[in-house]
Amino acid sequence: MIEYVKGELAELTPAQAVVDCNGVGYGVSISLNTYSALQGKKECKLYIQEVIREDAHQLFGFINKEERELFLLLNSVSGIGGNTARMILSALSPVELVEAIGTENTKLLQSVKGIGKKTAERIIVDLKDKIKSTAIVENGHVTVGESTLSDMDIYNESISALTMLGFAPAPTRKVVHAIFKENPNHTIEEVVKLALKRL
Repeated sequence: MIEYVKGELAELTPAQAVVDCNGVGYGVSISLNTYSALQGKKECKLYIQEVIREDAHQLFGFINKEERELFLLLNSVSGIGGNTARMILSALSPVELVEAIGTENTKLLQSVKGIGKKTAERIIVDLKDKIKSTAIVENGHVTVGESTLSDMDIYNESISALTMLGFAPAPTRKVVHAIFKENPNHTIEEVVKLALKRL
């Protein structure tokens, strides 16, 4: 099993990265989250998940282990294959996905192309308990790469407050996520004030 590939980033598109490891180019399917993290880099390290079927041998690559863990969890849900799991991780950040499952937000999951109501409900039923024991959720906190959202209530309430002020949910989540990534210890008031300047 390949744990990771590390080398020169030979090619990069929103769907694929080619990593040159000592003259061998590995074509790796990636999510938009990983694509964003790789932009502008000459070298990279991607955590790999191999998906082997009768008709294909595909490598999926992730910028960190948390994203790979979520991919594996999504892949374990009936009816969700590798490409659908990658689509979900492209539409939602790991934090947004964990939040959607934890708060049973079927509408957010349904905003992903190809995910209907039944599939969204199945994801929540199958993964709600499993998500709590993943590396991305430790002691009730949600980890974002190296930083932690110390209080999910503040995170969720900040988004609710901004949504009630008339801002669209998707861009609001991205802005609040970015604010927490910079400083996970903000109060709701601080988050809302900072977000209003950026939205």
